[in-house]
Amino acid sequence: MTPALQFEILDLRHFSANSLRPVLDSEVKLWNERLRWDYRASADLLLQYLDSRVLPGYVAIEDGRISGYVFCIYEENKAVIGDAFAIPGRSAHPATEIELRLLDHIVELLIHSPGIDRIESQLLIHRHATHAGVFTRAGFQIFPRLFMQRDLTPSFTGLWESDQLNPRPPKPLPPEMEIRTWRDDDFTAAGRLIAASYEGHIDSHINDQYRSTAGSLRFLHNVVRFPGCGTFDPHASKVIVKTATNELAALVLCSRVRNDTAHITQICVAKECRGLGLGTLLLKSAAAELRKRRYSTLTLTVTEGNTEAVSLYQTQGFDIKHSFDAMVWNRH
Repeated sequence: MTPALQFEILDLRHFSANSLRPVLDSEVKLWNERLRWDYRASADLLLQYLDSRVLPGYVAIEDGRISGYVFCIYEENKAVIGDAFAIPGRSAHPATEIELRLLDHIVELLIHSPGIDRIESQLLIHRHATHAGVFTRAGFQIFPRLFMQRDLTPSFTGLWESDQLNPRPPKPLPPEMEIRTWRDDDFTAAGRLIAASYEGHIDSHINDQYRSTAGSLRFLHNVVRFPGCGTFDPHASKVIVKTATNELAALVLCSRVRNDTAHITQICVAKECRGLGLGTLLLKSAAAELRKRRYSTLTLTVTEGNTEAVSLYQTQGFDIKHSFDAMVWNRH
């Protein structure tokens, strides 16, 4: 028997949360080291679902121990591959080899599920092209994405805000608009803004929730109510409002992902308001609030093909720290 066949792939639903805990503990460590992200809340939420024995997926078993797992969730006619991870160094096989086998199984399952017309996945923790072969063979489109990071410590922030590195001052906020902190009653208006802002945008091909107000509201619900993207921080989340109509012109949403690190989960500007410097103002306002509360780092993700956004973030002191892939498959 070849080494590649010395581990078994079995149904995730047959295993308890406790049996997966060592794998998730290893993954929590990697998230912290690679992305400055405390993944424990997400891991705890996943363990709750595992104990319910309803989460579709697979585990890799070697010598009676679980060395890796993959899972997905269903949203009507869409499936989202939420994660794939194997413990580095635990097995005689490279962790990537185990992850590829797990992904092969779940991709085959989903593609041959007659009720599934679309599959999405963003494997944030894994480096660009690590698992590309599995997805390209199955007919997925792959969109490289960037994980960017900005230092918020006073010395670094002062350098970036100096005239030497940022010679053009930000545009002033138009007099017919105001910037303020996020409020709970912004929820519905934010859903409308996100859907309108992403119409025809590359990110609406990656995440189809952006294609409608209903989908954008589901996205917001996940960001604001659940710990998958950290703990929502309403004080660092800002909106720009058209004072005459009370419509949202732009927004930035932030979450705490570690005690010293915040992550921008969403930033968008209404199409008719672009070119006014609103994105820059929002980034500066969020960073100032986080710095005031002693955060040392601010991170975000952006699609590599969205070159205008990448350039904006670089002018605001964000550097590329990591690249990963988003994958999309459509039956029709």
